[in-house]
Amino acid sequence: MRIIVSGFSGHMGQIVAGAIEKKEGMSLAAGICMDADARKADGCPVFSSPAQCRANADLLIDFSNHLLTFPLLAYCIERKLPAVICTTGQTAEETEAIRAAAKQIPIFFSANMSVGIAVLIRMAKEAAKAFPDADIEIVETHHNRKLDVPSGTALILANELKQVRADADFCVGRHEAGKRKPNEIGIHSIRAGNEIGTHEVIIATESQVLTLKHEARDRALFAEGALAAAEFLLGKESGLYGMEDLLRP
Repeated sequence: MRIIVSGFSGHMGQIVAGAIEKKEGMSLAAGICMDADARKADGCPVFSSPAQCRANADLLIDFSNHLLTFPLLAYCIERKLPAVICTTGQTAEETEAIRAAAKQIPIFFSANMSVGIAVLIRMAKEAAKAFPDADIEIVETHHNRKLDVPSGTALILANELKQVRADADFCVGRHEAGKRKPNEIGIHSIRAGNEIGTHEVIIATESQVLTLKHEARDRALFAEGALAAAEFLLGKESGLYGMEDLLRP
């Protein structure tokens, strides 16, 4: 499998590129990034935009920035290239563009490529069902360079929990005095140091508290998830896929 890595010069792009080189049956076809210096990468052509990339590839993995959503989708649609989109912070318009593109090409889209996070989501939904009157709070912690707030994963957690709590309202970054609303799901973001990513779901009643927590210890886990998604996606029909599809037996 020949893979194009978008966001090639970024930290995650480099981790993914290294993982591809070590993975049997995979090879790095090209990189896409805005950094001109990255053109000097050994053994791999690097392009400054999707439109310039003419590498022969089977699939694209995107760890760049949501601002590249539209040109990357146009590129993949034109070439009928499956895409694993791992970026976060998409606007409503960008998310809708991904859904529309999935009608023409297979797309694996997840704000967090961790299998552990997928398991956390399942457990949190089961807990919310078991305690229908409990307060729910989500706390996410990331490094001080992260741009989007809340994290894409925190929003996924909140939206998945809303499937259990249909009347839930999201309170992002509670900053005003006042009593908590019964149907509220609080979402809190901490940005500090070099934290890779921690997501915690707190489900509390008057008599007990259940805390579910996932900690990322090494960014390599996201690369592992991305490559697993690539293997899953290759050969699939057009459609939008996610971690639940990957975990489904």
